[in-house]
Amino acid sequence: MNIEQTVIDIIAREQHLDPGTVRLDSTFAELGIDSLDGINIVFALETEMNISVPDNVAMMMKSVRQVVDNLTRVIEGKDISDLVAVAQQAAATAATA
Repeated sequence: MNIEQTVIDIIAREQHLDPGTVRLDSTFAELGIDSLDGINIVFALETEMNISVPDNVAMMMKSVRQVVDNLTRVIEGKDISDLVAVAQQAAATAATA
């Protein structure tokens, strides 16, 4: 499975974009992806790839590259505790602001 191409294809499909307009270096803001769209994209990726991404990690992904990198780690069974810790710290900071 080509994770990069799968991510690009699903983002394009979910956002009704031409796959050629979604690049690895595209940010969600550039693609017009808001937080609700991001949730739908992650759900579609989880379903397509038969994986589970922690919600707080999913909410921190703001670019195609971040999605590819994070999903690659999940699929390869690598430790993502650092991603979870960063997401939890960001949520705690936002809650106190």
